[in-house]
Amino acid sequence: MLTIGVDVGGTTAKAALVDADGTLLATRVAVTPRTAAELDDTLDHLVTHLEGEARERDREVAAVGLAVAGFVDPQRRSVSFGAHLPWRDEPVVDRAAKRLGLPVTLEHDANAAGLAEHRVGAAAGARVAVLVALGTGIGAALVVDGEVFRGAYGVAPELGHLVVVPGGRPCPCGKRGCLERYCSGTALGAGADELVAASEDFSVLRASWERGLPLTGREVAHAAAAGDALARRVMADFAVWLGRGLALVADVFDPDVVVIGGEVSASAATFLDDARATYAAEVTGGEHRRLADVRPAVLGGDAGMIGAALDARERAVGRS
Repeated sequence: MLTIGVDVGGTTAKAALVDADGTLLATRVAVTPRTAAELDDTLDHLVTHLEGEARERDREVAAVGLAVAGFVDPQRRSVSFGAHLPWRDEPVVDRAAKRLGLPVTLEHDANAAGLAEHRVGAAAGARVAVLVALGTGIGAALVVDGEVFRGAYGVAPELGHLVVVPGGRPCPCGKRGCLERYCSGTALGAGADELVAASEDFSVLRASWERGLPLTGREVAHAAAAGDALARRVMADFAVWLGRGLALVADVFDPDVVVIGGEVSASAATFLDDARATYAAEVTGGEHRRLADVRPAVLGGDAGMIGAALDARERAVGRS
C-alpha cells in the first residue's frame, strides 16, 4: 500500500506518492488558491492524479497525509489559522476524507518535516531529535521516543520566537528581539543591509543595496560562498546566533541529534562549524556533558510531503 503526502504552503501545494521507505514515486505541484473552496478542489485534483499514478503501478493508496503551514488543533482534525492559507477554523480532515473517500491525517508542516528526518533522514534512530528549519523564519519540531511532541495545545515548539535580544529587532509576531530576527534567511538579509549601510568596504552586495533593493538571505549566502568579506561577516554573526539558539535548545530538551533544515541549510558549509563551536561554548556545563550531534537535513524540500505520507501510513496502516 502507498500513501500520499501533501505539503500545503502559502505559495504552492506539493503532493507525492510515497512508499513505506519514504521514497517518492511521483509528484505533483499546484499553486495554492486564495479561497477555502478552491483549495479543497486543488487537493482533490492532486490526490486524484496521484491515485492514477498508483493504479498504473498496480498499487493502491491507503491514506492521505496533509502537512500545513498553519495552526493545527490538538486533535489534528482542523486548521484554525494560517497566515498565508485561506482556511479559518476549517474541519479539514473530515471534509477531505469525505471528498476523497480515504483516511486523512493532518500535521503542522515543521512537525511533518521533523518526523520525516527522524524516520528516514538525518535523525534516523535518535531518541530525542530536534529539527530547526531556517527559512523566512524558524520552524521547529521535537521528536521524543519516535513521537512528535506538540505541547498541550498543539503549537510547540516555537523556537523562533524565543526572545534573545530584549527590545531588539521587531518581529511580525508582535514581540521584539526574537531569535528568528537574528537567525533566519530574513535575518541574513537584514544583517547585510545594516552592515552595508555602516561600512564603506567593497562588497558585491553593495550594488543591490545602492539601488534600494532589500538584500535576501540567498544573495548573502551566495556572496559568502564566493568569498565576499562583508557577506562572510554577516554569515559569521548568523552562525553565532544559531549556536546560541542551539545552546538554548540543548538546555531545555537535551537532544541527541539536532537537524538543521530549511532553505538556508543549503549553505550549511559556510556557517555550521562555527555554530557548533558557539553551541559547545555556551551550553550549560558543556565540558561535562555529551553534546547533541548537529547535522544538516538530508530530505530538503521534500521532507514535508514525506513526513505527511509516513504519518498517514503509521496512523492508517500501522508503522512498518
